[in-house]
Amino acid sequence: MLKRLFDILSSACGLILLSPILLICMVILKFTGEGEVFFLQKRMGYKNEPFHITKFATMLKSAAVMKDGDYTVQNDPRVLPIGKFLRKSKLNELMQLWDVFRGKMSLVGPRPQMVRVHDMYPPEFEVVLDKVRPGVTGVGSIVFRDEERLLTQAVDRDWCYKNEIVPYKAQLEIWYAENANLWLDIKLIFLTAWAIINPKSQGLMSMLPPELRRDVNTFKGAPETN
Repeated sequence: MLKRLFDILSSACGLILLSPILLICMVILKFTGEGEVFFLQKRMGYKNEPFHITKFATMLKSAAVMKDGDYTVQNDPRVLPIGKFLRKSKLNELMQLWDVFRGKMSLVGPRPQMVRVHDMYPPEFEVVLDKVRPGVTGVGSIVFRDEERLLTQAVDRDWCYKNEIVPYKAQLEIWYAENANLWLDIKLIFLTAWAIINPKSQGLMSMLPPELRRDVNTFKGAPETN
């Protein structure tokens, strides 16, 4: 109950305070690219029920059916010119404050995945969304803030995502669901802001148990060979 109250008050204040920035983004998107302002996509949500996440449109309408439709990589040709800035600055995620306010998401929680991507996660991950709402930011989001670069450099993107990124994200989000509380959420919000300012920061790792501390830069996107 306290977490939900915090989400309502914080998202309402955020929407009000950020309204000038949101309006500017809306106007720019309306008159650039393909004229789309919002991007709604079905994601897996609380209690493992799908919902439509709200984002600013940063990619071509046909992005999902183009090459690498499931993954976004660095210098992705499907990303609109203004979309590159919105994605880099994370401004494209701000409209999710509306999803938080209406109870579909939380400020902090596991990132909501597309249904087909959610199906890649191990069965034990199901309990996570039974316990907590998906979030605008969270442990997995901070650790994998540079996921586009990892996938760009991967030898095999499918293998990297399914065998390295997904299993580790699942472990991180299971840990979060088991330890979720308001104080942890506040710390993760500040760590998110700090990660945007200092992308190389490893401050989160000191909060995790030793068995969950990994350097994702070692992910190569290919099975080890002897």
